[in-house]
Amino acid sequence: MALPASTRAPGRDDDAHDAAGAAAPSSPLGGPWRLVRSFGYAWAGLRSVVRTQPNFRIHLLAAALALAVGVVLRLSPPELGLIVLTIAVVLAAEALNTAIEAVCDLVSPAYHPLVKRAKDAAAAGVLITAIGSVIVAVLVFGPHLR
Repeated sequence: MALPASTRAPGRDDDAHDAAGAAAPSSPLGGPWRLVRSFGYAWAGLRSVVRTQPNFRIHLLAAALALAVGVVLRLSPPELGLIVLTIAVVLAAEALNTAIEAVCDLVSPAYHPLVKRAKDAAAAGVLITAIGSVIVAVLVFGPHLR
């Protein structure tokens, strides 16, 4: 479902149809350039999260520490892979939490109980992944620390 043009980010043509549903003419920036632009938006989002979210930076520090410990303990490739996957899940959850909070703040600058519920649920998702990451760390690092 396409958003009305007034709600889309400037310069973002995420769908190839106009407001009436007709196919939009081919853009000179279509094809592979569209993919390049998409990656550019993703990198901009990552830079924004790193710059503006202290908890994301804390998770990055914990990730670096976990990877360093993994290298020192000479974890096997599957064990390191599990650590990397766990890190990716936690960082993705933190980024999604940030996005949800931003949208909530946009649609309802004043307090609203449903906005609170949405923000709390998004934060709970981050907490669940963080707890899961501690469990993975205990299971993976534990045997190497005995």
